[in-house]
Amino acid sequence: MSSLSDRLAAARQTQPAGPGTTQAELEPRPGSPSASAAAAVLEAVHTPEPAPAAPTTAPTATADAAPATRSMASVRSQRVGAEQRDRIEELKSSVHAELLSQLGPQLYEADLDSDELDQRVRAVLADVLGRQDQPLSSADRRRVTQEITDDILGYGPIEPFLRDPQVAEIMVNGADSIWVERAGRLEPADARFADEAHLRRVIDKIVSRIGRRVDESSPMVDARLPDGSRVNAVVPPLAVDGSALTIRKFATDVMLVADLVASGTLSREAATFLEACVRGRLNVIVSGSTGAGKTTTLNVLSSFIPDDERIVTIEDAAELQLKQGHVVRLESRPANIEGRGEVSIRDLVRNSLRMRPDRIIVGEVRDASALDMLQAMNTGHDGSICTLHSNGPRDTLSRLETMVLMAGMDLPVRAIREQMASAVDLVVHQTRFKDGSRRITHVTEVERMEGDVVTLQDVFVWDSSAGFDDQGRSRGTLRPTGLRPKFLEKLAAANVVVDPMTFVAQG
Repeated sequence: MSSLSDRLAAARQTQPAGPGTTQAELEPRPGSPSASAAAAVLEAVHTPEPAPAAPTTAPTATADAAPATRSMASVRSQRVGAEQRDRIEELKSSVHAELLSQLGPQLYEADLDSDELDQRVRAVLADVLGRQDQPLSSADRRRVTQEITDDILGYGPIEPFLRDPQVAEIMVNGADSIWVERAGRLEPADARFADEAHLRRVIDKIVSRIGRRVDESSPMVDARLPDGSRVNAVVPPLAVDGSALTIRKFATDVMLVADLVASGTLSREAATFLEACVRGRLNVIVSGSTGAGKTTTLNVLSSFIPDDERIVTIEDAAELQLKQGHVVRLESRPANIEGRGEVSIRDLVRNSLRMRPDRIIVGEVRDASALDMLQAMNTGHDGSICTLHSNGPRDTLSRLETMVLMAGMDLPVRAIREQMASAVDLVVHQTRFKDGSRRITHVTEVERMEGDVVTLQDVFVWDSSAGFDDQGRSRGTLRPTGLRPKFLEKLAAANVVVDPMTFVAQG
């Protein structure tokens, strides 16, 4: 066995000495391979077992270097991507400004067709982009063209989601936070507004087209898009983290009852029964939580109304899509900046009674208009339909009672309940499940007064005993309870017959 000095000398020789190398430079530096070798030698000397240790320094260094290399490459890629985005944003700003300077007055010509305006914008945009000093790839050119066109002719970064048929709702929580709903699930969108001012311009464009406004003196507004999509906007100071914009889209193609049956929203037997109830001029309330699909169901139920009847619709924002030939659409109006000119749902319901309606359809009852709606149902306007927010059929009547009390008429509670039992025939309750699906869970008859309580009877009810599948979707179905509703005689008087097998409970 060689001496310790011989081994140390051999370790020093692993670092070759160049010209002018001093003895001090030949000493192993901490952390260097020579130091590691010297440390290994010393450890070998003091170790009882003489077996040499396996060389692990080089593989460990390689393994440690690989993540570091990947991390540096990722940082460089992110930096290049950020620089590219900044360059495109700067280019968009300059092109946008020049485009507005050339085409600005034409954007507000009332007699200019939208297709012609689109062609002019794209032609000028192509010319402006062609004169830019900074070269653009074809993909970047298409992207810049589309984004600027959306900003001028549409609603900026949310325009692609308005075109996407898979998106049901768009939620903007400030300039840099956009969420969308797809298949009943919320997910963040890969888009953002340039700043708060950009978001406010888009909100102003939406609400100004229907003659409404939003500012610090009136920081909340309900509006609609030309296709009937519902819009709600809240701006500072009420919206603390920046303006909030919510758009609930409606399909361009009106859903039919067959679509609801195919999607599992209701069963075929329940659909047949509801069609008979509408044709038999029963008064129906569609209830449910926010986003449960009440308006869609209301559209489907309204499609059962015969074409020879006069229909008056009353809404906060006109979104019903009825296909009958004789429809009068009324829309409420908020107060102006002086606090004048408000026309409420209640005003419209009262006015509709003078318009010779066969059917009155109220998009949503949420205030004292409930009293006028009950009065209409009880004064010969059978077959009326409305929607109402609630958690179930029993809660529907409780909310209706509360809203009647909001009218300030000091009516006895028993008188209100008697009005409800006499006016309302059916409650159709809809629920939005955790998996995003929307299902009708109760079809309930409003029977009569027993003491001080309005009695209810479920005709169809959701059966969830089948549980859930592997993806968390409910396997339940809407089943008949086996009970026959009392209003079958009323349907028969209107020459509407319901097959008795519809109510047979399935085993």
